[in-house]
Amino acid sequence: MLKQQLQIKLSQKLSPQQIQLMKLIQLSTQELEQRIQAEIGENPALDSGKEIDESEVSQEEEYPEYGEDNIDIQDIDIDAYLSDDEIPSYRFQSNNQSSDDEEKSMPFSGRISFHEYLENQLQNLILNDFEKPIAEFLIGSIDGSGYLRRSDEEIIDDLAFTENINLTKEELNQVLKKVQSLDPPGVAARSLQECLSLQLERKTKDRPTIKIAKSVIDNGFEEFSRKHYNKLQGSVSSH
Repeated sequence: MLKQQLQIKLSQKLSPQQIQLMKLIQLSTQELEQRIQAEIGENPALDSGKEIDESEVSQEEEYPEYGEDNIDIQDIDIDAYLSDDEIPSYRFQSNNQSSDDEEKSMPFSGRISFHEYLENQLQNLILNDFEKPIAEFLIGSIDGSGYLRRSDEEIIDDLAFTENINLTKEELNQVLKKVQSLDPPGVAARSLQECLSLQLERKTKDRPTIKIAKSVIDNGFEEFSRKHYNKLQGSVSSH
């Protein structure tokens, strides 16, 4: 519900005539006519009189006190003099939707979960009927950080117990390689070393710096993580 408020800075109070004028200003043409007819009906001494051209009567002549005070209606806080029940209800309503009418509730997020994102990518992989449930199980075993922190033996045992799927470690790693080809790069890695290695495999192979970085991660990760650079040079150069 919209309600415009006009602010006032007056050095004196409004007179009763000016307050009455403010009340009349708030009425619509139809309501004003009804108000006049009601006053005439209640007081027989009143007469509607003849119509006078508004151009012939100035604002000061019709309402002398209003002209003398020289008050700007835009500076008057009408709420200080008019009660809510005297103000037409249409002034508190808005037919057009605005920013004030917008719902403040939080919209539902359209984003999917991390595991759903991985599962949606399975359709891009070439998987047979034997490999598909294994790939789905591997995705379900990935933690929130993107790592597969379970050993091959644990995964094989769980597949046999829950899915009735018997497979070898080689078959498991074959499916795991396909899962590790999904985005983001490094997903389903079993260690930080493997995660970095998987990310480097996505890089351009013909760049010398990529080859060196891949060799450092694959062959000298322990020396690299401990900042043993002298030993690292020997480990990398031997490969």
